[in-house]
Amino acid sequence: MSDTFMSANVAGTSAKVAPRRHKRSLAHSKWPVLILFLPPALMLFTLLVIVPMGEAAWYSFYNWNGYGDPTQWIGFRNYQLIFRNGAFTQALINNGLIVLISLCVQIPLALWLATMVSTKIKGALFFRLIFFLPYVLADVAAGMIWRFVYDGDFGLVAGISHMIGVEPPFWLADRNVAMYAILGVIVWKYFGFHMMLFIAGLQAIDKSVLEAADIDGATGWQKFRHVTLPLLGSTVRLSVFFGVVGSLQLFDMIMPLTGGGPSNSTQTMVTFLYNFGVTRMQVGFGSAVGVVLFVICVTLAFSYKRIFMRND
Repeated sequence: MSDTFMSANVAGTSAKVAPRRHKRSLAHSKWPVLILFLPPALMLFTLLVIVPMGEAAWYSFYNWNGYGDPTQWIGFRNYQLIFRNGAFTQALINNGLIVLISLCVQIPLALWLATMVSTKIKGALFFRLIFFLPYVLADVAAGMIWRFVYDGDFGLVAGISHMIGVEPPFWLADRNVAMYAILGVIVWKYFGFHMMLFIAGLQAIDKSVLEAADIDGATGWQKFRHVTLPLLGSTVRLSVFFGVVGSLQLFDMIMPLTGGGPSNSTQTMVTFLYNFGVTRMQVGFGSAVGVVLFVICVTLAFSYKRIFMRND
């Protein structure tokens, strides 16, 4: 009896030691990979990300046009000028509008269409392709296309206006309307990306859960509200994260559409940086704008991930 008990103890001890040895061997096997691949990655990240960020922060304290070495130290003067600039205030408001439209229109539209084309219906793949095509287009190309569409002389809107016998509108030239015209293009351009995210999330849902809801007599809305939407929680949070961060960095589409005009009514923070920093050769001022944009993006990104995505 004692021999059996001792054998059981030895077997149990061996079973505990074996996983520890296996973990140690895995840890030792990772070191060559880390030593081989981590230093080049860190070097590239330092050269392409950390160093430019540090230089931008340093240049933001100078009145510098980009030529020669910066010598005219002005401290926080550039930051004071930023927040006193009415165009930057308008850029902040416009970025807020873009975020709001992304959250309240673009993402709900993408989710609705995803629930429609994710089922096995005739033509579902065709509609997925059609809805996703705008996202495949380059932002600059999409901006040029819609600039022609909105053109009040020769564009599609002008043609339709002449057909119905009304004066064609010049939406991109009207400072009260131009931003809303751009918001429509933004929804058209990016909702396909969010739709594909939701389709992937819907396909990952266990069909037996939905079948159980059908057996219990749940309606379509009840299934979506109490089953589908909770199971899509991580996908929705990821989509919102992409929508917010992407809205703050919008640049490529606005430049061919309006360039930030008319009268700075369609400026975003990135177009403001380009128009007031790069094109006017005010590199110190532009660097300060870049630092402000970086702080806003990093603060929102880390706060959002900390609060809403900590369990994802």
